Amino acid sequence: MKKNILKTFIILALGAGISGCGNSFLETNYYKGIDVETGLSTVDNISTALNGTYYDLFYYYFAGNYAINIGDIPTDISYWNGKTGHFDGIYTYTYTDTDTYLKAIWEYGYKTADNAARVIEASKALYENVAAEEKSELDRCMAEAYALRGYAQLMLVNVYAHQVKVNGTDHSSAPGIVLIDKPIEALSQVSRSTVGQSYEAIVSDFNLAIMHFDAAGGDRQSLVFFNKAAVYGLLARTHLYLEDWDKAMQYAQIALDEKGIAELTYGTAKYKALYNNEASNTESMFALAITQTDNWSANSCGTLWSSYNYSPSPKLQALYGKNDCRTSIFEWDAKSSPTVPIFKAGKFSHYDSGNPAYGTNYIVNAPEMFLIIAEANLKGSNGSLTKAQNALLTVAKRNADITSVSDLPATSDGLMKFLKDERARELFQEGLRLYDLRRWDENAEVYAAKAPTVSFTYTNYKISNLVFPIPSAEINAGFGVEQNDWSSILPR
Repeated sequence: MKKNILKTFIILALGAGISGCGNSFLETNYYKGIDVETGLSTVDNISTALNGTYYDLFYYYFAGNYAINIGDIPTDISYWNGKTGHFDGIYTYTYTDTDTYLKAIWEYGYKTADNAARVIEASKALYENVAAEEKSELDRCMAEAYALRGYAQLMLVNVYAHQVKVNGTDHSSAPGIVLIDKPIEALSQVSRSTVGQSYEAIVSDFNLAIMHFDAAGGDRQSLVFFNKAAVYGLLARTHLYLEDWDKAMQYAQIALDEKGIAELTYGTAKYKALYNNEASNTESMFALAITQTDNWSANSCGTLWSSYNYSPSPKLQALYGKNDCRTSIFEWDAKSSPTVPIFKAGKFSHYDSGNPAYGTNYIVNAPEMFLIIAEANLKGSNGSLTKAQNALLTVAKRNADITSVSDLPATSDGLMKFLKDERARELFQEGLRLYDLRRWDENAEVYAAKAPTVSFTYTNYKISNLVFPIPSAEINAGFGVEQNDWSSILPR
């Protein structure tokens, strides 16, 4: 009954508080904020609630750390030197359904999706009865809320469900996630959709985001708020996972055009300058609002990839050429040794201050779009080897020894192998490697040990079958969420 349901709250402003999620599906606690059942009745309150949803997104439990890094850490491109215990269960494939990282990602992914849904519904309820100027504001709020929900649910389906396509094999009928198409009453009974239905909802959200940006007359033209370029980029990424090559290629190019990017940054000094501060990356389409004053300190990505002892694996380091500008941000602590490497943050560097805790996460970036265009041209029936080479060259020129397509493989198979390595080189620390390995159906090498040699504990692992467990607290709450068959597919 209603009297037994704790009301859901959305925070008043960034950092003011958090709408909570307990052991039951979307059960909430009381925090300082706007009561979404009665408080989202003005455009100003909706706009404020939207800011609160961004806070849920960039909290370190979700895109501010855990949900990004889980895509890189249990793969072949990361190395853990064992000096601290952060992410160790994920890295070593000894996690369980009580893993705190997996619980946090689930919790904050659904906070983001549910609060975004509440912003959308409240905006729709007000829309017909406000002035034209306020309609434009509501359209922008809805556009960003649709993007937030689409992104959150894409991350959730990546972590807690099977890859939708694996080298041409369709897994869309596999169990997906609990979709938040409308706000869910706390303590409601729910059920998981299929992976295919999850992707349909994600694509729909991104398309609706574009529609409302257009109705609003554009976006905020800000790196730290969702914008059209970023949403088109996410549409490209989503269609890449769906193996819809034509749409992946199309949306990637639109994203680049929206951002006005035709080339990337080359040369050591210029590349390193991309990571000077939270606003310096001119290749990024969307980044989190993490700054020198607003950051997660010890819980930051920069700390994880420095004093918490994660670094690029010896295998990844060997993939870079000696004149590759991307290694200019591969710095090492004075105490680092070949056997116990201590990294200094990489893409989470913040060279203006020298403190990696201040480095932000660049979520959607131009280099990924060129790589999507290249792969779509290689795999799609309407693709072109020449176009694939040209798109790939734009990224591969980060290595100064590659200057023209003649320096790239001349066959489709050779170019695809090069592209896989190029995605490892370019997208390191962007949290995409796990999903690449799964969708390519790679026989993966995971859990690297014994630096500086390249030695993996598990080899020939069929990583395409990997799904993480849904937190046991959610399953045991009895609100209808069914567990994955996750333990039987762990590497042995």
